[in-house]
Amino acid sequence: MSMNFEFATANRILFGPGTLREVASIAVHLGNRALLVTGRSPDRASALVRQLESKGISVSSFNVGSEPTLETVQSGAVEARANGSEFIVGFGGGSVIDTGKAIAALLANKGKLLDYLEVIGKGRPITEPSLPYIAIPTTAGTGSEVTRNAVLASPEHRVKVSLRGPYMLPRAAVIDPELTRSLPPSVTAATGLDALTQLIEPYVCNSPNPMTDALCREGIRRVSSSLRRAWLDGDDLNARMDMSLASLFSGMALANAKLGAVHGLAGPLGGVLSAPHGAICARLLPFVMETNLKSIEKRAPGSPALPRYSAVARLLTGEKAAGPADGVLWLQSLCREFEIPTLSQQGLSRQMIPAIANQAMRSSSMKGNPIEVNELELSNILEQAM
Repeated sequence: MSMNFEFATANRILFGPGTLREVASIAVHLGNRALLVTGRSPDRASALVRQLESKGISVSSFNVGSEPTLETVQSGAVEARANGSEFIVGFGGGSVIDTGKAIAALLANKGKLLDYLEVIGKGRPITEPSLPYIAIPTTAGTGSEVTRNAVLASPEHRVKVSLRGPYMLPRAAVIDPELTRSLPPSVTAATGLDALTQLIEPYVCNSPNPMTDALCREGIRRVSSSLRRAWLDGDDLNARMDMSLASLFSGMALANAKLGAVHGLAGPLGGVLSAPHGAICARLLPFVMETNLKSIEKRAPGSPALPRYSAVARLLTGEKAAGPADGVLWLQSLCREFEIPTLSQQGLSRQMIPAIANQAMRSSSMKGNPIEVNELELSNILEQAM
C-alpha cells in the first residue's frame, strides 16, 4: 500500500436525523434562485421548498423520472438557465443526485455535454467549478453526494458513461436518515448492497490507501449489522442511520480509491438493461467475489487482496475465524433472502453476454480489480448471475 494519497470530498457534510431542516441556512448564502432536482415523487420535497421560500429563495423544479440520460441533463440545464438559477439542489436517489451534479457542471463550463464525456464524447477536462450544489440523498446506497462524477446513460450508444472532474464535488452534502424510512424493502436491499459493493471493491482493489481503508472497514461493519434490520423494519431509525452512514463512506471510498469487476460489468449492463444500478451490482457481487478469489488462489496466491478478503469475511460474519469463502457464502445467503432478481429477470439474454464482457474489459473500473480477469471469466460471471 502506498502511503502517498489524495483525499477529496464535499466541501461540507451534515449528517443525522433532522439535518434536512438546516438546508435553507446553507442555501441562503448561495443565491436567490435555485433549481430543485427531484425524483418521481416531487411532493416529498414540499417541506424543503417551503423552507427555501421562507428565506426568500425562488425555487423552480425539475423532475427526473428514471436513471439520467444525456437529454435529461441538457433539459435540466436549459430549465436552470431560463430561470436564472444561481445554485442547484438535488433531492432524491442516486439518479437525481447525479443529474444535479451534471447540470451544475454543464452550467459553469462552456460547450456541449458530449465535449466532456468519456468513451462517447471528447473527454475534455472540466476546467471551471460547478455551480454551487447541495446534494440531499433520500436513499442509502450510491454515496453520490460525495463523489466527483455523474453516471449518465446514452440510449443512442446503449452505454452508460461518466462525466467526471474534481470540480464536481458538491458544495454541501446533507444526509438525513429520516428521509430513507419510507424506502420499500426491495429498494432498501438493492441500494444497501450497492453501498456494500462500493465498500468492498475499494478495500480489496489494487491501490487502496489508509484513509479509504478505515472508511471501508467501518462501513462494511455497519452494513453487516444493519442492512437486514432496515430491510425487515424500515422504521428502525438506528438501522437507517447505519445504512446512510455506510452509503456516505462508500461514496468517499470510491471517489478516492478504485473499484473492480462488479462496476466494470455494471457499466455496460446498465447501458442495455432498464434495471437500477444497485440491483445489478447486488446480483453481481457474490459471483465477482467468488471468481476473484479463485483467480487469486490459482494465479497469485501471495496477493495482498487475500488477507483483505478474509478481513471482509470477518466483518460480514462477525466470526474471528472466517475465511474469504465465508464472506461469499454470507453474501449469497443474504441475496437469496432479499430475493435479488437474476440478470435474466432484469433483461439480460445469453446472446448479449459476449459484447458485455468485451466492453467490461475496457472499463476504467476494471483497472482496479485486485487481479486481472479475462473475458472468459467475465462471461462466466454473467452466466452464473443469469
